[in-house]
Amino acid sequence: MQMQQQQEHAFEFTGNGWEYFKIWIVNLLLSILTLGIYSAWAKVRRLQYFYRNTRLADASFDYHGTPKAILKGRIIAFIMLTVYSVTIRVNPLLGITIALMIAVVMPWLIVRSLRFKLYNSSYRGLRFAFAGSDAAAYTVFLLFPILSVVTLYLLMPFTHQRIKQYQHCNSQFGDTFFNFDAPVKSFYGIYLKVLGMFVGLAILAGIFSVAGLPFMLILLPVVFLFIMAYMAVSLPNLIWNATTLGEHTIHSNLKVRPYLWIGFTNLLGIVFTLGLFIPFATVRMLRYKLENMSLTAMGDLGKFVAGQAQATSAVGEETAEMFDVDISL
Repeated sequence: MQMQQQQEHAFEFTGNGWEYFKIWIVNLLLSILTLGIYSAWAKVRRLQYFYRNTRLADASFDYHGTPKAILKGRIIAFIMLTVYSVTIRVNPLLGITIALMIAVVMPWLIVRSLRFKLYNSSYRGLRFAFAGSDAAAYTVFLLFPILSVVTLYLLMPFTHQRIKQYQHCNSQFGDTFFNFDAPVKSFYGIYLKVLGMFVGLAILAGIFSVAGLPFMLILLPVVFLFIMAYMAVSLPNLIWNATTLGEHTIHSNLKVRPYLWIGFTNLLGIVFTLGLFIPFATVRMLRYKLENMSLTAMGDLGKFVAGQAQATSAVGEETAEMFDVDISL
């Protein structure tokens, strides 16, 4: 039996800040002029730009979502939040009842949103899909979060792991499912380190406050940003490094120092330009994340995609109308 040769493929982002700035500013102005209605069309333009400029093995991704479906989802979300906001002021008891009703329907909506997002995402013309069940969704998106609150968030890392496991193991590309094997203890390891850092930060704040040291105004925010950067880097690395697609493995190698530098300079740019640097900041961070991700393919990736396309077309794809809702989760 012939052994398949491994091929390493790095993700890359070919867009730039000026290109996205033009899309961003038009989207912003038209969304304001239409009182938010155009935001659905703005989201499609934005996602198509990012997808089409994300490349892997000399091929790009694409986004096929329709603005009407996104607008439908946003109307649903707007109605639910409006009803809750009004009733909680007029009748708090009724407002709590409405909130519970929203919580009950939310897992069902999340599943539809995930199906919509993946069905409308493609690579080399072949679409992704999501096959998660509603019953499992109610467990990971409702039961586990409630238990996390009841246990004073002691179960939060467990809940996070179960959510990612549900999302990744029920996602598929063509006819092949993704898999996710990160253990719960790995999530607890990261969360406990972050908790320890925050405890240390609180102790430093107390010492500096008693001592009256003025430089705490600079040091403490820097330490806080470092903690947030550590979490923003460690969790994606853990999640993606534990994700596979059939025999193909995904890798993420984000580092705290460059992530922190990009995040900090992005923040300065946004502040000093009164927000106009946002599209440039978005592109800078996305490029860093993607360029530190790769896929190790077993054999020819092109042949794998072609084989998946043939298998999928033989079975037949479900129609997009079945997933025609997106609540922008």
